[in-house]
Amino acid sequence: MDCVFCKIIEGEIPSEKVYEDEDFLVIKDIRPVAPVHLLVLYKKHVGKIHQLSEEDRKKLSKVFELIAKVAEKSGILESGYRVVVNNGPDAGQEVDHIHFHVIGGKKLGKIA
Repeated sequence: MDCVFCKIIEGEIPSEKVYEDEDFLVIKDIRPVAPVHLLVLYKKHVGKIHQLSEEDRKKLSKVFELIAKVAEKSGILESGYRVVVNNGPDAGQEVDHIHFHVIGGKKLGKIA
């Protein structure tokens, strides 16, 4: 498989890890848009949200607890942070692998 996130998860490409468990890896984004920009990667390769199986959805049910944990660890829990999931090319998804951006550490502008 030629997925950059799968290669990061497998350790083939180096990354700055923030957290790891059985289902998720959290790394620092190499092109941050804010002082804190983390990527929460689902370890199983699934390209898009609508491709998640029932088992995947159960595992992903803990993602917001995980996001709060890494936001606290990064010092942005109370000041606020943005969680972004791009799904498909028109939404800006650059890597066809489910992942969540956690962005904070400065005042963020409106997006809608």
